[in-house]
Amino acid sequence: MNPMFGTDERSLDDALSEPTNATKEVLSGLMGDIAVLGAGGKMGPTLAMMLKKASKDRRVYAVSRFSDNGVKAKMEDAGVDVIAADLLEESVYPELPDAENVFYLVGMKFGSTTNQPLTWALNCFVPTLVARRYRKSRIVALSTGNVYPLVGINSSGASEKTQPSPIGEYAQSCLGRERMFEHFSMVYGMPVSLIRLNYANEPRYGIVVDLTMKILRDEPIDLTMGAVNLIWQRDANDYIIRSASISQSPPAILNVTGPGAVSVRELAERIGKALGKLPEFVSQEAQTALLSDASLCFSLFGYPQTTLDEMIGFIVQWVKSGKRTLDKPTKYGVRDGRF
Repeated sequence: MNPMFGTDERSLDDALSEPTNATKEVLSGLMGDIAVLGAGGKMGPTLAMMLKKASKDRRVYAVSRFSDNGVKAKMEDAGVDVIAADLLEESVYPELPDAENVFYLVGMKFGSTTNQPLTWALNCFVPTLVARRYRKSRIVALSTGNVYPLVGINSSGASEKTQPSPIGEYAQSCLGRERMFEHFSMVYGMPVSLIRLNYANEPRYGIVVDLTMKILRDEPIDLTMGAVNLIWQRDANDYIIRSASISQSPPAILNVTGPGAVSVRELAERIGKALGKLPEFVSQEAQTALLSDASLCFSLFGYPQTTLDEMIGFIVQWVKSGKRTLDKPTKYGVRDGRF
């Protein structure tokens, strides 16, 4: 069995949460316990588990509402201290554990168009509460490449120096989240890293899962968003954790994704070949797409360990065999910001 993957969900989670030696080294240089806020989502469980594996001598707290008891159980089995709490409620903050290092994963994307007030509350008000509660801590906060404008489809993508130009209220609120952490970082001298992530993938969700499902169902693939960025979730977790080493005030900003833009047409054709099916396409590629340049990340931490071919091969086999997926489409093709 390839250690990067797994044959079932337990071994998959184990593989996605396996720390590199570089991750262990970064954490060995940080003092104190760790809190992962918003740990119940798609990336939170394996990130918390990786943190615990890489720093077994300290407490790792996972805080979320935890609507899925299975998610709680697998983190507890890994030695993570699980705390059920609604981070929108101000009353919970005095009871949260002290932690010198905070990984912030709270956010709302899907459903943001139909509930804009909740979107802004989760993406801007909660960061304010967290920054005040953990003003003496180091914070790594997850953001998104959606804060950038669409760029030329043949460009290298938006870099950290590209001026944000968010499209739609979801992306605007994500920039608001960044601004809240930026403000309190400067007020308190709090070291912060802001991680602009584009499309982590694993066998239960992600763009490769989306395209595989469409091809299996003989559904047409819209090519208007003609290129995307992809990264294996274990590699994304690794970069997120290691970014704690560059936290500063004002915040450090880091794009996290895979190398280069991936053509959606070519990606679908590769998936189709693995499935023995021809994908059906509609529309034509637009001249712009949501793309990020992760050159800075690679210069700091090296290239991802998992190749695109490995990612495609494993994910397609997982989905084709009928194993569980999360049924949470990425909506990567949205161009008007309405999620």
